[in-house]
Amino acid sequence: MRTMTATLAALGLTTLLTGHSLAADAEQQWLEMIASGEAYSAETLLPLFKQLEPVDTDFMVGTWKGGRFDGGAEPDPINWYGKRFTSPTDVEPLLVTNADGEVVTYDRLGAAQMRQVVFDGKASAALIYDSQPIMDYFRKVNENVVIGLGDIKGKPTDFFFHLTRQ
Repeated sequence: MRTMTATLAALGLTTLLTGHSLAADAEQQWLEMIASGEAYSAETLLPLFKQLEPVDTDFMVGTWKGGRFDGGAEPDPINWYGKRFTSPTDVEPLLVTNADGEVVTYDRLGAAQMRQVVFDGKASAALIYDSQPIMDYFRKVNENVVIGLGDIKGKPTDFFFHLTRQ
């Protein structure tokens, strides 16, 4: 039985034994971490991120509300709201909430565009800032939630965030 279980798992067929998929387990784990609002280290998040499925640029079109995995420990100097992807060549990478509660573009870091970029062996949508050495790689949790990994040139690739489709 152990050999059959290992073989089925290697083939991605664990649903035959457990009634649910590993993808469903990963989705549930991410959703629980987001809902908890707790801080999670890059060492915890990176292996989970690598398990997620890639997304294409068309999937990312729309407005997304964002959140961080820092447990609220880091102050938010810009009152970050999320990101807006109008097309692969037109992205507002930082949306913020102003003093009146309106969602507006934070343009101090410029605009961005999307491309399919390979990260850890998987081609997925990535946001590339036009005038900053910053890229965000995206992976899919489900149809309405993605995880982003921020890559700032010269700094560790360890800033994780989540986006929920609005």
